[in-house]
Amino acid sequence: MSLDPPTYLNSLQNNIRARPIPWEGAVRAGTITENDLKRIKAVDKVRKDQRRQTVETDQDAYRSLLIGGNQGKSVLESAAKRADVIQYMLVLASDLINDAPSLVPALLDHPDPFKPFLPLLSHTTNPEDPIPLLTSSFLANLISNAAPDSSKPNAKIDEALPKLYNYLSTLTKSQDSGLQDIAVQEYSALLRTKKARELFWKQRQDTVSPLIDILRTAAGAGRDSDSTMWSGGASIRSATEAGLSGGVGLQLLYHVLLAIWQLSFEGSLVGKNLEKEQEILALYTQLLRLSPKEKTTRLLLSTLLNLLTPATNRSTLLPIATTVRLPALLTNLKARHLTDPDLIDDLSTLTTMLSDYTSSQTTFDEYAAEVLSNRLRWSPPHRDATFWRENARRILDDNQSELPKKLTEIMQKKWEDDKQVLAIACNDVAWLVKEAPEKRGQLEKLGVKARVMELMADENEGVRWESLRAVGEWLRYSFED
Repeated sequence: MSLDPPTYLNSLQNNIRARPIPWEGAVRAGTITENDLKRIKAVDKVRKDQRRQTVETDQDAYRSLLIGGNQGKSVLESAAKRADVIQYMLVLASDLINDAPSLVPALLDHPDPFKPFLPLLSHTTNPEDPIPLLTSSFLANLISNAAPDSSKPNAKIDEALPKLYNYLSTLTKSQDSGLQDIAVQEYSALLRTKKARELFWKQRQDTVSPLIDILRTAAGAGRDSDSTMWSGGASIRSATEAGLSGGVGLQLLYHVLLAIWQLSFEGSLVGKNLEKEQEILALYTQLLRLSPKEKTTRLLLSTLLNLLTPATNRSTLLPIATTVRLPALLTNLKARHLTDPDLIDDLSTLTTMLSDYTSSQTTFDEYAAEVLSNRLRWSPPHRDATFWRENARRILDDNQSELPKKLTEIMQKKWEDDKQVLAIACNDVAWLVKEAPEKRGQLEKLGVKARVMELMADENEGVRWESLRAVGEWLRYSFED
């Protein structure tokens, strides 16, 4: 999996390579040694094959140059006050491991290979300073090139990764899409091993959440405004014509989806909390509607499959997948002219999985899954008199009154972004009181009656109407008593 280098970073590195550095002056000032200069000149501005041969001939010398050792400090430490030298050496270091890959294990064999580099990630708080950016690029390159050959744990990499993730997260939180893309591509380079993904997930508030925010922006729904995702109002055609929201470019979207897809390889670890914390299924369903290219559709489907496949996730995630109307969307997708064989296979597998699940569910199961998903929509059971007549008492009593407790929890939220949730909850309360009037006391103890009465003054007309209807049912039976 090789990605093109980000344009800004590539341009920055080329500019630094072209800068003249007064090396002899640096030697006279004691910034670097004569030996340092000799090694630098042997690999600077030479052909790639010559550079590779030089490094392979004396790997210990170049490890000492970059990291330090018995022969002295790293040039990055000795030149700490010379920003121009540090920038140049960071770019040269990246060139060395790219052109002479055998240097990677030699560097990682050092007792403390990251010592000169990690402090540079916090070199300054100035976002214009290129040193932290160049450092992260080198470290991501170094660690990712080590990963394919790493058949056993590497404590030194495991210790360095959280610090690198922490720096990259500051880039993903910026408003500069170029910096965001650099960080996301470096994440992708790093997320090649199970341990790297586990560490990434452990820091998910800083690593995963900003990526999800980018996807929410692309889907046209902020963290606190995602009613569009749950309504499922946009068709595939209209969404594709409208394009992506919030100025999120296709390249950035693809790279973010790629990083989340890599994380989804740990589906049993991340699946439930990705849904609980980020409502990933509603988000990805909406992104599928908007997906402008097969390559983004492929990543969306493959990620969903990775999350829904583990047995530990199915009981929690499959009900939510049906609630957000994923099965219907998959049916629409199958009608499109698709050419990617992996995409087609994943689509077929997902469709079969969800079809098997939905065919085994009763209307009660569907309603329960919707309530337990923490989000309500006007699905058929809510207005079905027969459903309420047959199931009201079961809803109130099943599983230690789990559903009315969850309904109460939903009603206590303000739902500023999606007032229809409150209207639907009041509708359900009205049906429960109507069909099981003897259970009114149970609902009152949960605080449902008091909350419904508060909602009679809500600014939303739909909420006021449904809450008035619910209070009316309560009063009707109160008078009859």
